[in-house]
Amino acid sequence: MDRLRNKHALVTGAAQGIGLAIARAFIDQGATVLLTDINDDLGRQQSSQLGPRAAYLRLDVSSEHDWLRVVNDLDRLDILVNNAGITGFDRGPEAHDPEHASLESWDRVHATNLRGVFLGCRQALRAMRPRAAGSIINVASRSGIVGVPRAAAYASSKAAVRNHTRSVALYAAEERLNIRCNAILPAAVRTPMWDPMLAGPDPDAAIEAITRDIPLRRFGSPEEVASLAVYLASDESSYCTGADFTLDGGMLAGAGSPPPPAD
Repeated sequence: MDRLRNKHALVTGAAQGIGLAIARAFIDQGATVLLTDINDDLGRQQSSQLGPRAAYLRLDVSSEHDWLRVVNDLDRLDILVNNAGITGFDRGPEAHDPEHASLESWDRVHATNLRGVFLGCRQALRAMRPRAAGSIINVASRSGIVGVPRAAAYASSKAAVRNHTRSVALYAAEERLNIRCNAILPAAVRTPMWDPMLAGPDPDAAIEAITRDIPLRRFGSPEEVASLAVYLASDESSYCTGADFTLDGGMLAGAGSPPPPAD
């Protein structure tokens, strides 16, 4: 269990969900991990539970000042996971369609999802340059490939993350830096981000309605995303850069149909 031995990682949005699962998997594989988030109480709690190779710092990914404060204190950075993201629905019912979304809500989603990734990539390139090596992993979304009429800002931001991933990968290669940048595109992964969308009198019915159109007929798990992140963070993926990796239960494969009944 040492695929990431002696590597130092920073994971944003690591207090819960996919970020926490990635931090835990990295530590299991031998890495030292800095968990960052804006939920300080939960972040510190999770860090203490992960053991001596985990630490926590507050990081608002939309703040350049926060990025400078955190990265300038690092002795070394081998892996950055830009995971922090919001749908916009975390503040309750709010219009996010192209006609009724407010400019404030549009900017708020992009500030976290896109500006945060830009700032993270920029600081990672600078921190990794002395060793001319490293892995940047951006968590985008299947929503960055398809349109989402009621979550337009989220879809737009994730599409931009996919494109910026390629720009960063090509730039690092042009600079003769062995710094790789790849994107993970999850879809329907059961995390706290889904809670506002599943709230209601019958959550089970809501889950059934969502998973009905997924060929594998279930939500994915944060641990499944974390397994892919371990691969992209490790030297096993040394020839992989500028690529997308989709974890969506088969949704993008085409028109799905329910599996046949069991015998």
